[in-house]
Amino acid sequence: MTNWIEADASEYDERRALFNAMIVKRPRIIAACDGPADVKEALERAADDHLSVAIRSGGHSVAGQSSNDDGLVIDVRPMKAVDIDVAARRARVGGGCTWGDFDAAAQEFGLATTGGRVSTTGVSGLTLGGGSGWLERQHGLSCDNLLAVELVTADGREVRAYETQHQDLLWASKGGGGNFGVVTALEFQLHPVGPTIIGGLMAWPADRGPEVSRAFRDWADDAPDELGPGLVMLSGPPEEFIPPHLQGEPLIAVAVCWNGDEATGLEVVQVLRDLAPEVDLVGPMPYAVLQSMIDDPPGFRQYWSADYHDAFPDEALDLFLDAGARRASPMTQHLLLPWGGALARLDADATPLSQRSARWVSHPFATWEDPADDAANIAWVRDYRKANAAFTTGGVYLNFIGDEGDDRIKAAFGAEKYERLVQIKSEYDPGNVFSGNQNIRPKVPA
Repeated sequence: MTNWIEADASEYDERRALFNAMIVKRPRIIAACDGPADVKEALERAADDHLSVAIRSGGHSVAGQSSNDDGLVIDVRPMKAVDIDVAARRARVGGGCTWGDFDAAAQEFGLATTGGRVSTTGVSGLTLGGGSGWLERQHGLSCDNLLAVELVTADGREVRAYETQHQDLLWASKGGGGNFGVVTALEFQLHPVGPTIIGGLMAWPADRGPEVSRAFRDWADDAPDELGPGLVMLSGPPEEFIPPHLQGEPLIAVAVCWNGDEATGLEVVQVLRDLAPEVDLVGPMPYAVLQSMIDDPPGFRQYWSADYHDAFPDEALDLFLDAGARRASPMTQHLLLPWGGALARLDADATPLSQRSARWVSHPFATWEDPADDAANIAWVRDYRKANAAFTTGGVYLNFIGDEGDDRIKAAFGAEKYERLVQIKSEYDPGNVFSGNQNIRPKVPA
C-alpha cells in the first residue's frame, strides 16, 4: 500500500532531502511505493490533482531532478530486493536499490556488474543514465549489462522490456534516462569480480603534478581492460592514513581498481610505485570496500560538469593541473577518467550513448558547505570547461552534469539517436509526464 507523506508528516523533511544540499525542494506529497501497483496509484493521483511528477531513487541527481516543488514525488526506495541467480550469473534488483545493496548481495557469490563509484547512488538512476564505474573498461557500463527493465508507463501500464519484447524501450533505458517510465525492477548480467581485488589510492604532493599526471596518462592509455583507474586532484583529508604534513594540503592522486590475477595487478601498479608516492594504500582489498572508498556524505553543496576527449595532450594536462590548484573549496575533487576497453568495443548502436570511442572523461566536481561560496565554486567548474574546450569532443556523459540545457542533452546521444529517443518517448510518454530529468521531449502532435 502506498505510503502518502505530506508536509506535516514527521518523516517529510528526511524523505525530501536530496544529496545536493544546494537544491531544496518541497513537494506537495511524496508517494513511497512498495511495488508497481503503488506506482500506478501515485500516477493516477498526480493526474487527478494536476501535479507534476518526479521520480526518486538514490536522490543523487546533481541537478535536483529527484524532486520538485508543489508536485508529487514517486519514491521507489522501498523496492530494495536483490535476487541473485548464481548459475546464470544474473541479478534482479528493485528500483530503489543502491549500489551498496546490490554489491553486498552479489559479492556473497564473488559476482558483480559495473556499478557507481559511490555506494549510496541508486542503481536505477545511474543505469538509466549509462552507468560509469570502476569495472567499465573490463565489463562495459552498467547499461551495457542491463538485460531487462520493468517499469510503469505514464498511462499506468506495467511493462517488462527485454531482448524479445519491447526492445525499443530496453534500448532507450540503456542511457536515455528516466524519460520513459518509473522503473520498479532491473535485471543485470553479472561477472566474476573479487571478492578481493587490487584497489586503493596513491597520492603525491600537488607540486609533483606534471610528472605524475603525464606518467598516469601514458600508463592508463595503454592499460589492460582489467585496470580501472582515475586521476584526481584533491586536498588531503584529516584521516590517519594521510601523513600529518599532507592533511589539508593539495594532492594529486591515483585511484586504482584491478580485477584480475593478483600478481599481474601488482606488477601493473608498480609503474606508480616507481614514482615514490607519499601515500600508498593500494593492495588487496574487498571489492565492496573499494566501491564505498570515495563515498561523500549527503548534505553538501554540489556543482558538477564533464566532457569527453579523444586525447589528453600535455597542454590539456597543464590546464587540468592549473584548475586543480585553483579549486575554490578544499572539498572539491577534479577527476580524469580513462575510457576504452570493453566500453569502446560495444557496437555503437547497442545503446543511445554516443562517442563511445572517447578516450578520456574530465569531471570537475565542486563540493562545498557555505551558500556564500556558491558563485565561486560554480565559476570554477565553468572556467575550467571554457579553458579546456579546445581539447573536448563536444560529447558528454549526462550522469556527471547538472542542468546544462537541451544542446548538452542532445550531445550525449548525437542527432540520429536523439531522434530515435524522441520517437520512443512519443510512444510511451506523449504527454511528457516524466519531465523531471535530462528531458527528451515528445513530438508535438500535428
